[in-house]
Amino acid sequence: MFAAMAGALSNIRVAILDLYEGVENQGMRCIREILNQYAEYNHVELEWDEYEVRINKQVPDLGYDIYISSGGPGSPLESEGSEWEPVYFNWLRMVEDHNKSADAVRRKFVFFICHSYQLACRHYKVGQVAKRKSTAFGVFPVHMLEGAHNEPVFSNLKDPFYAVDSRDYQVIQPDHSLIRKMGATILAIEKERPHVPFERAMMAIRFNEYMVGTQFHPEADAIGMSMYLQREDKKNTVIASHGYEKWESMIEHLNDPDKILWTYSQVLPNFIAHSIEQLVPAEV
Repeated sequence: MFAAMAGALSNIRVAILDLYEGVENQGMRCIREILNQYAEYNHVELEWDEYEVRINKQVPDLGYDIYISSGGPGSPLESEGSEWEPVYFNWLRMVEDHNKSADAVRRKFVFFICHSYQLACRHYKVGQVAKRKSTAFGVFPVHMLEGAHNEPVFSNLKDPFYAVDSRDYQVIQPDHSLIRKMGATILAIEKERPHVPFERAMMAIRFNEYMVGTQFHPEADAIGMSMYLQREDKKNTVIASHGYEKWESMIEHLNDPDKILWTYSQVLPNFIAHSIEQLVPAEV
């Protein structure tokens, strides 16, 4: 399923930052599965540790090569003033400082997912993080912008591609001047909705050479999520919140091999492969 890795490097260390605050979720399971599958397919050793950020205020040190920061519940705005958020942003600044250092032998690579992506957008001030008029929940098309066609993380994706989206917040009103100044690129935006007078959200951004994030959930496993949503309790919850047609539509999209299964097999694996490829020269 996954593209083969170029080059060879053993003992890659990965840190997963868990922002789910103890809430039941599929995200962490899916991230673990991708790491397991990638390591097995590419015959590479991936070692990883998990850090519970919001309850235990745990963050990793610089002893890792790759960092994946998860989605999570709640508002990405109301955590201002919390005890855990400064810990999280101090970790991010530590990684930034390391990557800017001329003495750094190996750079650190970071992927932000959903809630983490919104926090990163706040940190970099690339746009306005705002509450949506209604919850986005389902499988939606994501439209690439010009800068995405040379983006390694989006290799092999169609335009548009499909992704699982679950959020009450969004990032809008991009600060294009600041984005250009910092060398960032908006990679994708949500589907066009000409019948409503709302801005389209930024769905993916490359913040710098080493850090990229998505509003959607690239880790969403089509088969596992389909089984999860067909559990009687979860089915009833989705129908109560979003209606039977939304539940039925999600099951249909999850079972389409050209939609979520393809996104799952490309985005995070591409990120891992691209990160490892950039680590290889430092070992020669």
